[in-house]
Amino acid sequence: MLKVGVIGVGSISQFHIEPYLSNEKVELVALCDINENRLMEKGKKYGVEKLYKDFNELVKDKEIDAVSICTWNNSHAEIAISAMEAGKHVLVEKPLSMSVEEALAVQETQKKTGKLLQVGFVRRHGDNAKLLKKFIDNGELGEIYYAKASCLRRLGNPGGWFSDITKSGGGPLIDLGVHMIDICWYFMGKPRPVSVSGNSYKKLGNRSHIENLSFYQAADYDPSLNDVEDLTNAIIRFENGASLMVDVSFTLQAKEDELFVKLFGDKGGAEIEPELALVTEKHNTILNITPQIDNVAFDFSKAFENEVNHFVECCLDGKDSIAPVSDGVQVMKILNAVYESAKTGKEIHL
Repeated sequence: MLKVGVIGVGSISQFHIEPYLSNEKVELVALCDINENRLMEKGKKYGVEKLYKDFNELVKDKEIDAVSICTWNNSHAEIAISAMEAGKHVLVEKPLSMSVEEALAVQETQKKTGKLLQVGFVRRHGDNAKLLKKFIDNGELGEIYYAKASCLRRLGNPGGWFSDITKSGGGPLIDLGVHMIDICWYFMGKPRPVSVSGNSYKKLGNRSHIENLSFYQAADYDPSLNDVEDLTNAIIRFENGASLMVDVSFTLQAKEDELFVKLFGDKGGAEIEPELALVTEKHNTILNITPQIDNVAFDFSKAFENEVNHFVECCLDGKDSIAPVSDGVQVMKILNAVYESAKTGKEIHL
């Protein structure tokens, strides 16, 4: 039985808490949040009695074996380090940290303590992603030399901590781009990035004046606070010659939202967003293949359930996670390089 604490009980935490509660190998013993009202409310809702306002107190609790970190980005590294030093396994929401230095410090602590640290790259755990990985690993796409991904919201700045750079570390790139870059890089075989060229724009603000169109707002939404970018794009080159193009926005003068992830290999191609599809050729004919599975789209709740169950299995059985700390460090290096390139107007060599 794995005894777990969840640190940060804002909106994303339910996708950790509920899978823990439904996993028969887990006992959810503690919750932590700096917002006392929210903490009490969630404690009552989920039947958890140990409630901490300070994560330092929670990680000292000897009953707890592992923690999920669902806090603002600026506290991920600090809490992860404290938890591992206190002997806990860690599942930390993406991004791993706000800087490469922090990410390396987390990695160093993981090596020193030998504890498991799994980064919350949830899209790796989608049923459609797991199936596509099987096809890729069996050579169906051949050498993947190009990928492109877009996650463009025409109106979708969540506000709150997401739009406060001191807490988030950035806007759509660090919030949405982290998923787009990671899932492409993962499918491409995790080649080493060698250079990044990026652009970032702050032209539209959060557009809180827009009427008649609803969008997700963070619990602490404040229309007056927004110091993150609207849009970021980048091209990333890898050591093996492959390249990745990505663009992400919180707001854009676009006709509609756009989400796609496409991979191109020398034997075949694939799309994972908005739906799983494969492309190949047989007998001099191009074939578009639709796998016959329950859900060809990304199932948010099921992916989180898979992610949490994988974390639990790794903690209890000593298995390696498919999203280790080293991957979190590498993705952080890419994100930081994109922001640096956008700021300096120059290509960044890694």
